[in-house]
Amino acid sequence: LLASNSYRLAPKYHFPIQFEDVYSVTKFFLQSSVLSKYGVDPDRVCVAGDSAGGNLAAAVAQQLLQDSEVKNKLKVQALIYPALQTLDLNSPSYRDNANKPVLSKWSLVRVLSEYFTSDPSLMEAIASNRHVPVEASHLFQFVNWSNLLPEELKKDHVYTAPTYGSSELAQKYPGFLDPRAAPLLASDAQLRELPLTYILTCEHDVLRDDGFMYATRLRAAGVPVTHDHAKDAFHGAFSCITPPFDLAVGHRLSNRYIEWLNENL
Repeated sequence: LLASNSYRLAPKYHFPIQFEDVYSVTKFFLQSSVLSKYGVDPDRVCVAGDSAGGNLAAAVAQQLLQDSEVKNKLKVQALIYPALQTLDLNSPSYRDNANKPVLSKWSLVRVLSEYFTSDPSLMEAIASNRHVPVEASHLFQFVNWSNLLPEELKKDHVYTAPTYGSSELAQKYPGFLDPRAAPLLASDAQLRELPLTYILTCEHDVLRDDGFMYATRLRAAGVPVTHDHAKDAFHGAFSCITPPFDLAVGHRLSNRYIEWLNENL
């Protein structure tokens, strides 16, 4: 089951509309009668997505664990260079890849802010990394890259304490502090029952560190994780398998993903 259903899109619609659309489809599909109708083995269901779809797939997998009405569980979640947090846009991957092609830091700032509102004040606050109010300071432990990234990714970067922003913005647009929009904000206890997980990250991608941090936290919570990191790839490379963007790296990444699914789903 892919998190690429035809959900309503920003900027016309804002969070949590997108999450609710995808979650309702997933919950409906997981009904035994629906799975049976389509000949789906209830013990072999996967939720997957790339980029924003990876964000939704991760959020859906978390929410399903809290939903007592859902009897059939996911076997696998597969997250392809997912966007997983909206708190700290100053991690090493944001610094190193700020102006890389396909997805620049500024492009992501715009997309993230428009997910929650068309109010430009949130975009300006996110761009300066001053959007999280002090009362939400406890959430930074879940995205503290100095503790969650391997040494080779930290390079010469030094972690700096957050500069807190306006409480008013967070009150008006609380979505950016919601795990349904930022799955890395889920507590360790909420992560423990998640299914077998596949994560793909790319070196030349602002979202690289999100995937690394989630892999670290999931493993610490006891979730089995396969983390493929492509040191020669960029955001979107997974989809570069048809003309005019028919690239060897795209075929390699997609073939590896399919191979993993064949072995684990």
